[in-house]
Amino acid sequence: MKQIIFITSNKHKVREANKIGKSFGVEFKQKFFSYPEIRADSVNDVAKEGAKYCYEKLRKALIVEDSGLFINALNKFPGTYSKFVLGKIGLDGILRLMQNKKDRTAFFVSSVGFADKNQIKTFNGVVKGKIAKKIRGSCGFGYDPVFIPNGFRKTYGEDDKIKNKTSHRFKSITKFCKWYHKYS
Repeated sequence: MKQIIFITSNKHKVREANKIGKSFGVEFKQKFFSYPEIRADSVNDVAKEGAKYCYEKLRKALIVEDSGLFINALNKFPGTYSKFVLGKIGLDGILRLMQNKKDRTAFFVSSVGFADKNQIKTFNGVVKGKIAKKIRGSCGFGYDPVFIPNGFRKTYGEDDKIKNKTSHRFKSITKFCKWYHKYS
């Protein structure tokens, strides 16, 4: 089993990553390390700079992951500010913003930033869907109870099996694991 440090305070992300990594022989070891997140419109840029900063401080191969929910009717808001917005207005606030919106389409983007002594590399995943009209389900975390992926009727909060096979993070972590298994 090949190990990699995962810089995050979110144990749910590490749990998701380890479920995916198992089939590739990759194990993620959580490390709490505070780093500044740049403000950018792209989660890819945020993850890349985060990985670079963390590697420069720790001098060990590692990953960081950044993700965002982009709601089309809200001009891609909250985007890279998703965590901050969720903490400030919560799911109820998002649903209030969407109250009279006909276009409920949205997408999640996840970017895994990897850094070691040789390179900085990113791996991206996207999942398209729509925002539910009410909070549904208690599985997962974050925006899961209001996000319905395309092709499904349930939110990620109602069925974490769907999330574990279709999510933006599933896609970015899978891409990373396939590459890392060959690289290391």
